Amino acid sequence: MTQNLKHTVDLECSDNSRPSKISKIEYPSDSDIDEEEEGMSQNPRNGIQRYLVAIEYIGTLFSGSQKQLNVRTVVGALEEAFSKFVGQPVSVSCSSRTDAGVHALSNVCHVDIQRISKRRPGEVLPPHEPAVVGRAVNHFLQKHDSDLMVIDVRCVPSDFHARFKAQERTYFYRLLSGPEPLSTFEKDRAWHVPEELSLPAMQEACRVLVGCHDFSSFRAAGCQAKSPIRTLDELSVNEVIESPYFPSLMDREQHNKVSGDLRSCSNNTETDIPPISNPSIDKVITSSQDAGFGKRRRHRCLVVTARARSFLYHQVRLLVGVLKAAGTGNLTIPDVERILNAKTVTAASPMAPACGLYLGEVKYDLPTT
Repeated sequence: MTQNLKHTVDLECSDNSRPSKISKIEYPSDSDIDEEEEGMSQNPRNGIQRYLVAIEYIGTLFSGSQKQLNVRTVVGALEEAFSKFVGQPVSVSCSSRTDAGVHALSNVCHVDIQRISKRRPGEVLPPHEPAVVGRAVNHFLQKHDSDLMVIDVRCVPSDFHARFKAQERTYFYRLLSGPEPLSTFEKDRAWHVPEELSLPAMQEACRVLVGCHDFSSFRAAGCQAKSPIRTLDELSVNEVIESPYFPSLMDREQHNKVSGDLRSCSNNTETDIPPISNPSIDKVITSSQDAGFGKRRRHRCLVVTARARSFLYHQVRLLVGVLKAAGTGNLTIPDVERILNAKTVTAASPMAPACGLYLGEVKYDLPTT
């Protein structure tokens, strides 16, 4: 390929690193186009390239991911940004639907783009490089709002479908336990549970629910799945250090100790390297302790992880509702078994709110490039 072919988008950024405008998009000259086309095989789809696009977003101000009329949605905002970039309407297909208020650390979609010359309308040019697509679309996304961003782009074959090719999906759910009011920084980012949560009880409930079951009791009305049978490859709950707080002196000392242990072991191949662990959670200053003036008392932070090939409508939030009830003591382990075997959603505990749910990862067997 010619070295003169430029597929770059120059971005001018302000001090806060957000793109403020695209200064130019450079297209190849006529001679570049001829040389490029001579070195490329003919595209059977007339120059249409399918891109797999990973995105992150804060779901608070979105009315879900699926496109709807007269409301702001993830797909709607993406299609608008892509259309401004390519100069024509595009259709975005998402791997996983998320409800209003649900966040995504990484959701995935695909989009087909045909690059048309702006100098000679109707002429099809070689596809944009994935990095160019990501930078350009992010420019249009960030012009008005900053709660949706493209984090990765890859070229895939025309029959690669973001939804149907997904092999596994992982969701996380954050619960903050303690009577203190929720931090401003955590608003709409977690489920605040004022009661104390028993981690062992919640973990025992997970062991009842993990695996292959008829999850009719965890299937909301309106679910379009043909079967309620699902296999939960993982359902777990762990306590973690609450974010977005910066590490305390104890946290830093613990990190330095672990790092020092690893360095001391690196020169001895016969020594088992100790596992890296989080700072001791039971020493975190919670709402029952005096943190000192001007310092917020922290909540206990529990994260539920649910991993499966696919989920039923509202399945994760219904599961978390039962786990929370087990943690507060409102449900016993036999109660959890009874709810699962009842095979009716009316037997389940109230559903967890959307604000604590995060789509964490969509896994694929991606074709080699």
